[in-house]
Amino acid sequence: MPSKSAYLRHTEAPGQLEGRMLKGQLPNTAKNLTPAPGSLPATEPQDSETNPMPPFSIPAKPSNQNPQLPMRPKLERTLSLDDKGWRRRRFQGSQEDLTVQNGASPCRGSMQDSVTQSSACSRPLPCLSTSLQEIPKTRKATGSEGGSPSLWSDCLPGMISTSLDLLHRETTPGGGSPKLASLHSSHTPPAMDLNIASSSLRTANKVDPEHADYKLRMQTRLVRAHSNLGPSRPRSPLAGDDHSIHSARSSFSLLAPIRTKDIRSRSYLEGSLMASGALLGADELARYFPDRNMALFVATWNMQGQKELPVSLDEFLLPTEADYTQDLYVIGVQEGCSDRREWETRLQETLGPQYVLLSSAAHGVLYMSLFIRRDLIWFCSEVEYSTVTTRIVSQIKTKGALGVSFTFFGTSFLFITSHFTSGDGKVAERLLDYSRTIQALALPRNVPDTNPYRSSAGDVTTRFDEVFWFGDFNFRLSGGRVAVEAFLKRDPVDVLALLQHDQLTREMKKGSIFRGFEEAEIHFLPSYKFDIGKDTYDSTSKQRTPSYTDRVLYKSRHKGDICPMKYSSCPGIKTSDHRPVYGLFRVKVRPGRDNIPLAAGKFDRELYLIGIKRRISKELQKQQTMKNQSSSAVCTVS
Repeated sequence: MPSKSAYLRHTEAPGQLEGRMLKGQLPNTAKNLTPAPGSLPATEPQDSETNPMPPFSIPAKPSNQNPQLPMRPKLERTLSLDDKGWRRRRFQGSQEDLTVQNGASPCRGSMQDSVTQSSACSRPLPCLSTSLQEIPKTRKATGSEGGSPSLWSDCLPGMISTSLDLLHRETTPGGGSPKLASLHSSHTPPAMDLNIASSSLRTANKVDPEHADYKLRMQTRLVRAHSNLGPSRPRSPLAGDDHSIHSARSSFSLLAPIRTKDIRSRSYLEGSLMASGALLGADELARYFPDRNMALFVATWNMQGQKELPVSLDEFLLPTEADYTQDLYVIGVQEGCSDRREWETRLQETLGPQYVLLSSAAHGVLYMSLFIRRDLIWFCSEVEYSTVTTRIVSQIKTKGALGVSFTFFGTSFLFITSHFTSGDGKVAERLLDYSRTIQALALPRNVPDTNPYRSSAGDVTTRFDEVFWFGDFNFRLSGGRVAVEAFLKRDPVDVLALLQHDQLTREMKKGSIFRGFEEAEIHFLPSYKFDIGKDTYDSTSKQRTPSYTDRVLYKSRHKGDICPMKYSSCPGIKTSDHRPVYGLFRVKVRPGRDNIPLAAGKFDRELYLIGIKRRISKELQKQQTMKNQSSSAVCTVS
């Protein structure tokens, strides 16, 4: 009687069929399986419920040596999802993607059921769909001499069913076949005939609807696989292994997925300070600010009432020292231009469509504009503002203060821009302006105080967590013009020596003004007073002393909440006798309660559209100009 190996004759070289099958190139029933003379008749697949489809096995070749079981795949933990996991992952091709869309899965066909039937591989092998953290890595088996082909063939179905993608990316440096070092032995498996009527092979490239686990396997594709982003963060959609490249692209987003059960059970009307379900709670805060620090831009500029605006505001709002834009922009101007709407439009145009105008307030020629990233507007309370007039005689309110306040998550902010009394020797008047401002600003109104026990009715700055006070304070450098110019002519300029003559620094040390406030270190030249359009200080007959009149100060209810990152001026903007001064800060943000009146996404939509249209029109004009220049070039041959 002929042996079993006589019925299985391989038409290819030994080892090629195994390599092709591990690559995912399983034989097709229509093309690759042809009946050979003398082969066994094809058997019909049995009922999957009573008798699961058995895995094919390769008969063992008689050998006198002791059989050795090859090494099991070694498990190792990857560094992270981004570093090693999905970057090396093999995505399916377009043909495989079409198969997936039609209901088939090239990676998880009926052959996967054969794992449970393998006696030699009874332990479940790691699969990519289970976790991206465990990736099998092949290694050479020690003592491969005399390896048993029968034992190796018993493990073959289980190894195929783990993940074909992993075997595809473990290729040789030359781009050849997959690494099969653990499968090499001195005895090659016997030749196989292509006439294999195994039902597991015929259904390997498709999902058989007649199987009992068909519905369960198809339902698992709707579940987004989990990653290692932490228990409070939704998991990454790229952790699944039977997503094609097209489905992965459509499901991948920086926005975390939202669970249906969370929407059913979540109440946005209630929430404690640390409630996980609160709109302004800790979980939502960690989604946008994992370190609970937001980036803030605060700037002040005395525009001197000039109608002409700078050609570009990039140096002002987008300084080169900052690699990234900030989360919130607060710009306060004194003696603003007559067309306030044009000024705000220029700000919107410069910042672009990623930012919206959260609030805009004015008090005479004092303007304040708050621009916030559009995806953060939902976590802001209603914006309130209040004004104070310090010069009652003047019909146009040029001197005074404008305060704007709101709560972001659970942290309350107060921004004040002021224009104090001018004059070299009017220090007392400026101290009086400060006292009037902190007493008269009626904030907050409807938005509750985050800590009323530490607030004072006589000082508005004590009612908020973070306070920024900026403007033209008009404090001068004492000592006269000649003494100050002597310091400015040094190379480099000794800024610390200049600040020893600063009136504001002296009064703050005494505690007579800006109690509790701080200022970042100054490393820029005095911002006042320049000849318009020039870099020279006042050359008129008045010969005003260069001074640090424009300042940005900050105060925090909790020590260490505000960290200054950059404090500088804009020497390139010369349309006024003042240079703009700005500061970049990192501010601590705390979770809050859902019991405050929200802004509900309110912003200036009309201004937003105008700013976008201007950016588009300018880009089109720029492209047209470049096109005209290239087309008008004339080449002459002498």
